[in-house]
Amino acid sequence: MRHVYECPLRWSDMDSFGHVNNVIFLRYLEEARIDFMFRLARQADSGAFTGGSVVARHEIDYLRPLVHRHTPVTVELWVAKVGGASVTVAYEVKDPEQVYVRAATVVVPYDLQAGRPRRITEEERRFLAHYQDDAAGSGTA
Repeated sequence: MRHVYECPLRWSDMDSFGHVNNVIFLRYLEEARIDFMFRLARQADSGAFTGGSVVARHEIDYLRPLVHRHTPVTVELWVAKVGGASVTVAYEVKDPEQVYVRAATVVVPYDLQAGRPRRITEEERRFLAHYQDDAAGSGTA
């Protein structure tokens, strides 16, 4: 199953060429990931990722320009891989007729009090399993 996040475009997202700046796409991914890891996990009454997490790696393929409009762009997110101490989240930033970006982020659970990475808990594995989509691949071309 994929998580679908409708991301608004802001006028300030545009660069001098009239399309969404490449760095802003990382912000769109972040918004979708935060919605997934915090809002959805809480709604599922899960303690998943309450202690914190950090981004270890981003990988992004820009496929076509996205220009400003008043309708949101869709960010689909799914779990591509769960390891012992990391999870790879894959994304597509898209409209029904086209994909603008394919990306993946490696997220590491982090113990904020101890100031160090930690292992993924069983509760987090159960939450992530609902969004695992092996057929979709890693999210990048």
